[in-house]
Amino acid sequence: MIDIRTIRENPELIKASQRARGASEADVDAVIEADEVRRSSLQAFEDMRAEQKELSRSIGKASPEDRPAILERAKTMSDEVKSLENIADAAKAAFDAAMLKIPNLIIDGVPAGGEDDFTVIKHVGDIPEFDFEPKDHLDIAEGLDAVDMDRGAKVSGARFYYMKGIGARLELALLNMAMDQAEKNGFTAMITPTLVKPEIMGGTGFLGEHSDEIYYLPADELYLTGTSEVSLAGYHTDEIIDLTDGPKRYAGWSTCYRREAGSHGRDTRGIIRVHQFNKIEMFSFTTADQAEAEHERFLGWEEEMLAKVELPYRVIDTAAGDLGASAARKFDCEAWLPTQNRFMELTSTSNCTTFQARRLKIRERGENGTNVVATINGTLATTRWLVAMLENHQQADGSLYIPEAMRPYLGGREIIEPVK
Repeated sequence: MIDIRTIRENPELIKASQRARGASEADVDAVIEADEVRRSSLQAFEDMRAEQKELSRSIGKASPEDRPAILERAKTMSDEVKSLENIADAAKAAFDAAMLKIPNLIIDGVPAGGEDDFTVIKHVGDIPEFDFEPKDHLDIAEGLDAVDMDRGAKVSGARFYYMKGIGARLELALLNMAMDQAEKNGFTAMITPTLVKPEIMGGTGFLGEHSDEIYYLPADELYLTGTSEVSLAGYHTDEIIDLTDGPKRYAGWSTCYRREAGSHGRDTRGIIRVHQFNKIEMFSFTTADQAEAEHERFLGWEEEMLAKVELPYRVIDTAAGDLGASAARKFDCEAWLPTQNRFMELTSTSNCTTFQARRLKIRERGENGTNVVATINGTLATTRWLVAMLENHQQADGSLYIPEAMRPYLGGREIIEPVK
């Protein structure tokens, strides 16, 4: 969440961010009003409690004649204190609920608007030209006997699948290459929990308007994670961490689960938009003043991975209305998808500033005391990357070219031949 002092001192700044996101400015006014009620009710409670303590101390000193009246007043005051405490608690709950409605303050320069209002930062690589009619990723994968959608649907339902044979090997090769790169750049490898408590899921900002995307197990009060960002963010909950040697960086390997409740039938063919996939996620805890520089580094590492798999792509600065609640800025890398004649998101990296860490109570000890840390996240590889690789690297005979950097992870293979 945003520091309440920022909202009190500069509400117009927050309202400008809300306008850019297409969110309600009235929510800012509601927070300010709830904050005033919370503070005044807390003050009334504390004043009455102090008076109660003073009265209690006077009982022992009172004369026998005065003591009955004082005891009677103490009893009445106890009820008043309890009532004021309940009012203060309710005011705090209302304030907390109002605060949770306010998404992160966007960073200067983020484009205003919605999904289609992004800014293209750059294009990298050449769009492939085929001297044959290219097939889509599913046709290529089935020709390699790399994926089985039908049996996935038979066992688990629509949008589930089996990666098999060379498909499973391709996915493992990609993820292992990503983890090697992360480790080389100072990340600690993590295999993370994929079930988390509500306070962790909520603390990362995923239980807002898009909570219907998340699988929930009510009998256990646990959520299935759609990204290891959630469990990595929660790793240092309620801790003061040491950042004197630089950011703490973790790379989480996990299976991810998404209901895709809002996809409305988009990308239902193949493995573009599915309910279960694997991912390597970078995550960093850093100081607030280093967050933007760390964010740029994350983008650089994502581009390094895209270069290794030899894909043409573009980088976009995502518009404010298309940001998640926690993100103050997000860069997406989108690879070219030949058969759909469009770019498709493969990676995103978000600067969440202090928004998540404030909710999760994660701080670092600086020269002037403790400070809330900043969090950065970024995708380094996912199952979806195989879609772009299959389409861009297909050959006329149905075989698949293997990028040079991946060959050591596939026993030296340069070409994967289709199954006869």
